[in-house]
Amino acid sequence: MKTAKEVIALAKDLKVKIIDLKFVDLIGTWQHYSLPLSELTEDLFSEGNGFDGSSIRGWKAINESDMLLVPDPSTARIDPFCAEKTLSLAGNIIDPITREPYSRDPRGIAGKAEAYLKSTGIGDVAYFGPEAEFFIFDDVRFDQNVREGYYHIDSREGLWNSGKQEEPNLGYKIRAKEGYFPVSPTDTFQDIRSEMILEMEKVGVEVEKHHHEVATAGQAEIDVRFDSLVSMADKMMWYKYIVKNVARRHNKTVTFMPKPIFGDNGSGMHTHQSIWKDGKPLFAGDKYAGFSQLGLWYIGGILKHAPAICAFSNPTTNSYRRLVPGFEAPINLAYSSRNRSASVRIPMYSSSPKAKRLEFRTPDPSCNPYIAFAAMLLAGLDGIEKKMDPGQPLDKNIYGLTPEELKKVPSAPGSLEEALNALDRDHEFLLKGNVFTQDLIENWIAYKMDTEVNPVRLRPVPYEFHLYYDI
Repeated sequence: MKTAKEVIALAKDLKVKIIDLKFVDLIGTWQHYSLPLSELTEDLFSEGNGFDGSSIRGWKAINESDMLLVPDPSTARIDPFCAEKTLSLAGNIIDPITREPYSRDPRGIAGKAEAYLKSTGIGDVAYFGPEAEFFIFDDVRFDQNVREGYYHIDSREGLWNSGKQEEPNLGYKIRAKEGYFPVSPTDTFQDIRSEMILEMEKVGVEVEKHHHEVATAGQAEIDVRFDSLVSMADKMMWYKYIVKNVARRHNKTVTFMPKPIFGDNGSGMHTHQSIWKDGKPLFAGDKYAGFSQLGLWYIGGILKHAPAICAFSNPTTNSYRRLVPGFEAPINLAYSSRNRSASVRIPMYSSSPKAKRLEFRTPDPSCNPYIAFAAMLLAGLDGIEKKMDPGQPLDKNIYGLTPEELKKVPSAPGSLEEALNALDRDHEFLLKGNVFTQDLIENWIAYKMDTEVNPVRLRPVPYEFHLYYDI
């Protein structure tokens, strides 16, 4: 953990010229502005730096726009993509009048979730380990206006280019659902992914593995080592930033859209999580799959509140192109060991108590990690507090169940609007410890409805012309 004095000394030692202050908007995108080195003082870390928050998505109106960004010295990293030596600092947002944390600051919400866990006495740290998937494309074009709407993506790896005149076309295109794990020359992104993980390691993101994912057209996954909630969310911001910028170096583009390609796998973000106390794992025990009773109650909370969690963990209309019954995404709200068709899985790779964790498989990488992780933790803690029984494990292939059996298994929402309605009905568990506020939840629902749900609802999509033009 760095102190303000240590960061200032580090900047001088490394001959830093620019200080870059980063924060997260409500939707989950890094925003930033930069200062000269002369502004890097101890007061910056205590008093903060003022900026106009009125143009930040989902934040305050212009008549109450003044905000303070207070950098966290522990986040100091050298930005690997700036021409001038630049020190990056992430921070929390403070109201300049009340000096209270801003209720719509995602990083502040995540910090309150960690504090709430400690206040319960249940545990002192929650670990999260997301597995974010993404696509690397060669080209993307899209537009929407009053008379047309389209998107066009391309990848030299894409199966649709098997007959293209590429002068020469060398073949080795990846067939749909066959991208897991071919070697080169079929996998054309080995070196780019390796470059991505080396850049991640420079900023302290520990990587466990990288590989091509199931879909054609450059789908990839980089797995990072688990960390505590806020720290892991910080690392996910670096993760996205690095992946996109390394791709740009190679004149390619990355998307974390859950479902950019029709007819092939979408991108999920399976999220491993566990609670520890006094250096001991609390999810290991003698119950099903080596889990503890406390861990099973945590799963009960996740399953009970999953529809509401989806409003944060699967927060785009595109998320529900992936969460479709009968396909690859785990929409059925059940738990199992090893069974990857369940929305909650208990991995069985290791018998060590330290490895005992659950994997929530429904989320996708379009989410804001600070808010999504916080919502998952609060749901699990509510399950522990109320001793929620997750029911019997489902060790069958869920997609092989009969219709009668399947009716007994609840499922995730089928649209963003359904998820937002579930959040509207079920959010008391999020208000505990003032982690989420009523203002934040109401603002999130209104923003998503006004900016995403309704605009998508109003626009025809190309396939509708195929279905209906000759009616």
